[in-house]
Amino acid sequence: MNSILHQIKQRRLELNLKQNDMMLRVGVSRQQYQRLESKGNPRLDTLELIAKGLDSELMLIPKEKLNAVIELLEQKSYEPDKEPALQANQPESPEKKQRLSDDPWQDLLGDES
Repeated sequence: MNSILHQIKQRRLELNLKQNDMMLRVGVSRQQYQRLESKGNPRLDTLELIAKGLDSELMLIPKEKLNAVIELLEQKSYEPDKEPALQANQPESPEKKQRLSDDPWQDLLGDES
């Protein structure tokens, strides 16, 4: 659960949103959102609302497909019209793969900071 809560917080910060901003986006008070982000155990429908508020989607990924999804997310110039198999030929450094597990939202917004 901590991984999901960490990802939610990271995504909010990358969108330059404050916890108070989530009230307008999701419909929960700042206190409720703060509690959820720090130690909450959100219901699935609450997670879905938060994902929408963060311009994201919830998704279950089968373990056998996880590496392919991570590879796809790591690509800087993803082009939906091209087949992922053709793009997967770009080598990635091991450091970048490790950083993706720390920050799954890296490079998804197009800023390098």
